[in-house]
Amino acid sequence: MDRSELVEAVARKTAEGGDLSDAQVGRVIDAVFGTVAEPGAIAEALKEGRTVTLVGFGSFHHADGEAGLRPGKALNEFVNDQVR
Repeated sequence: MDRSELVEAVARKTAEGGDLSDAQVGRVIDAVFGTVAEPGAIAEALKEGRTVTLVGFGSFHHADGEAGLRPGKALNEFVNDQVR
């Protein structure tokens, strides 16, 4: 999934609770994940030595010069078709 597909998917998901345009969703995604020109909130937190935890999804962390994602239980269960 590339950025434009992610924007479309998030816009479809948010249409159920309120209408957000693709442009608005794109700005939110850029603010969270960043762009080539501007770092997002996650990258800035990692650079400061912080961990970003999204309950159920996982945590982004920085260790040994590498940024990584430690998946959460809910994400692992969903991806592995183990959702109750």
